[in-house]
Amino acid sequence: MAPDGTQTQRTARYAALGTGVAVAGGLVYVGLVDPHRPGSLFPPCPFKMITGWDCPACGGLRMTHDLLHGDFAGAVADNVFVLVGLPLLVLWGLWRWKRAKPLFTWFTGATVLVALAAWTVVRNLPGFPLVPTVLDG
Repeated sequence: MAPDGTQTQRTARYAALGTGVAVAGGLVYVGLVDPHRPGSLFPPCPFKMITGWDCPACGGLRMTHDLLHGDFAGAVADNVFVLVGLPLLVLWGLWRWKRAKPLFTWFTGATVLVALAAWTVVRNLPGFPLVPTVLDG
């Protein structure tokens, strides 16, 4: 027996509610546990472990923690690319969705990949000032 429209809507609502609860829980955890401190219970970046380089998202947890505590300057230092790029990408996707156009085209994918690669190289140049912060002690 195929699910009717009511069952599908109910499933979608529960999925949205579950996602919202998971995101809220994650934000509470990031807000309470300081990822700047060595030994905090956050997983290390696999890209950094393998290459020694900061990946495009390195500092994202620190950036989120800083934003939740009102430290915008700290958030910029930890990962300005994600801080600016993620909201812009979401807004662009909503704009495309509202006009009933495909969210991602090959050009979009290529642009995002080039931006990620460029940010990875730039943020790992010697002397680049915007690096994820780690507090001592």
